[in-house]
Amino acid sequence: MPFLTAVLTEVEHVALPLPLVVYPMVAAVVFLALGVVLWSFRDVANRHSAKANAYAAAHGGHGGTSSTGGH
Repeated sequence: MPFLTAVLTEVEHVALPLPLVVYPMVAAVVFLALGVVLWSFRDVANRHSAKANAYAAAHGGHGGTSSTGGH
């Protein structure tokens, strides 16, 4: 333990370029922006379901539905 306390006392503290409260605010703004992007792409697959079903029917697909619920 004496080595650890000696190392910690020798460490020079670096001043942060911004106040401490700004960092969580920046993170919140980034997450909010990512949430807006995610929200803007909601329900995109359902917008084109008729086109996808027509393509699948024309090319021997199963119409976009599956008995297993998977891909």
